[in-house]
Amino acid sequence: MTAARPTTPPDPEPDPGREPDLGETDVRAVFARAALDVTPGPLPLEAVRREGRIRRRRRTTAFSALSVLTVATAVVAVVALTPVGPSPSGAGPVAAPPTVVPTSAPAVRPSPPRPAPIRVVASGERVDAGKGWKIWLTEEGKHWAGPDGFENSRSVTDGNIDLDSPGVSHQGEGNPTGAFHSGLYYGTRDGGRVELRTADGRKILATLLELPGKPGWGVWFAHTGRGEGDVGVALYDRAGGLLSELPLIPRAPAP
Repeated sequence: MTAARPTTPPDPEPDPGREPDLGETDVRAVFARAALDVTPGPLPLEAVRREGRIRRRRRTTAFSALSVLTVATAVVAVVALTPVGPSPSGAGPVAAPPTVVPTSAPAVRPSPPRPAPIRVVASGERVDAGKGWKIWLTEEGKHWAGPDGFENSRSVTDGNIDLDSPGVSHQGEGNPTGAFHSGLYYGTRDGGRVELRTADGRKILATLLELPGKPGWGVWFAHTGRGEGDVGVALYDRAGGLLSELPLIPRAPAP
């Protein structure tokens, strides 16, 4: 007896109101047809080129700044770390001199010498002038005496000096050990200092004496050492201005 074959059920009839099922191949075909219906726009080549140029410039600028910083750092490192080697002659290490930046500074002017203090003495008061010399003032003028006791004087009332104009006089007496210099300064109530100058340029500040009340004249004195010879004498006011001068005139050598 032959077995009965199973019967294949008939295909169902399609439902006219239902969307048909699509397989994978049919889906790709549908998308391909849809893509063919799309028209692409023009490629923005100019915008792409412009963006590329901007990006290249940015990279170039950043690289340049980095290069400058690297060079500056390298220079500092070389200056700081370069060892000092021996000189070719073997005398010792030779270091490169530092860079000097010139600066402009105002010139420093030397201040003028300070005025000498003026000692006020009583009429006839004998002052020890050093090295055995004595000096004193009266209304008639200047008086002095040497170590030997011999006295001398210089009048301010005999008409030989003009008390209305600044001036200075000089009397000098020497011995083998040096010389004693003295004189009058007059014609000013603003006398600041009397200065002696030797032949070799040395300056000596004299001591000043006056009577009370600023009579318009006074006396100066100073010592010079052995071999200093003749001197010039200058009178200055208290601000350092020159009032009167007896310039140094060297003696002619003996024939």
